[in-house]
Amino acid sequence: MHKALLFEKLAGNFVRCEICRWNCKIAPGLSGVCRMYQNNGGTLFNLNYGLASSVAIDPIEKKPLYHFYPGSRVFSLGSWGCNFHCQGCQNWSISCVDFASSESGSEMISPQEAIRLTKENECQGIAWTYNEPTMWFEYTLDSAKLARQNGLYTVYVTNGYISPSALDTIGPYLDAWRVDIKGFTADFYRRLAKITHWEGILETAERAKKKWHMHVEVVTNITPGLNDDDAQLKGIAGWIKAQLGELTPWHITRFFPQYHELDIPPTPVGTLEKAIRIGKETGLKFIYAGNVPGHIAENTFCFQCGKMVVQRQGYTTHILGLNGSCCRHCGSELNFQRRE
Repeated sequence: MHKALLFEKLAGNFVRCEICRWNCKIAPGLSGVCRMYQNNGGTLFNLNYGLASSVAIDPIEKKPLYHFYPGSRVFSLGSWGCNFHCQGCQNWSISCVDFASSESGSEMISPQEAIRLTKENECQGIAWTYNEPTMWFEYTLDSAKLARQNGLYTVYVTNGYISPSALDTIGPYLDAWRVDIKGFTADFYRRLAKITHWEGILETAERAKKKWHMHVEVVTNITPGLNDDDAQLKGIAGWIKAQLGELTPWHITRFFPQYHELDIPPTPVGTLEKAIRIGKETGLKFIYAGNVPGHIAENTFCFQCGKMVVQRQGYTTHILGLNGSCCRHCGSELNFQRRE
């Protein structure tokens, strides 16, 4: 166990966890919603510090991040647990577990070892992904500090439900915030994962960009009958443009049945194309189709001159027309983070 960094001691040996927006009030001997933070004698401990469930060398496009160091390789680490328990979770086997069932399947990787492996495998950065990274917040913080010292980029692939204080603690050491905006109504988030105060996810993404100057990309997994209505799609697109900027990439991904939503069919490709049209009509410049290999909307086109500047085939990326962050053909700013 590793002592948690952010919690409040309460009367009767209760504690209040301050890692995410649940702000769980936890009795002695019990855990919070995520099952990875436990009250032991009036002190909050993280149970899975350094315990990796998944380790991989990924293309950055798999996160998905399309405008952040395109074509680079990222050392990707996942652990256990989540503060959401989504009915259709794609990674339910590592996210929807308790600590007792996950401990035996873990690989211990210290922050120092993670940095060594990142460099050894010729990756340009490190990402905490696969499960919600705030579930081992202290570990990601320690690792992010070391990554910054070693010239590596850092990525959070997150549901965005982190607390403002936790974001501000790790903010100086994160370069990219790849956030899920799963829907755009209280009813949807309540049905999805019993989440309240869902607007905090939006506030956090705005804070990541405006206060900490992170590169932000948004993913919405479109589930038939749940978040595929025009009102929610227009709401997400309008918020992205107004609060994150028209150059912010929006990834519209195709749902496939998983976990407790096996009765819902895969998203029709036409629904994704409708969402792309809505995004364009709203004024977004970069909307991408995900989980549809070979779709033209995997590629990046300059919004000004129309030339293809990045071609993607699955996770294979060809940079055709970039000059730094700009279009090589007409000079328009395209919001790319990269090293030449």
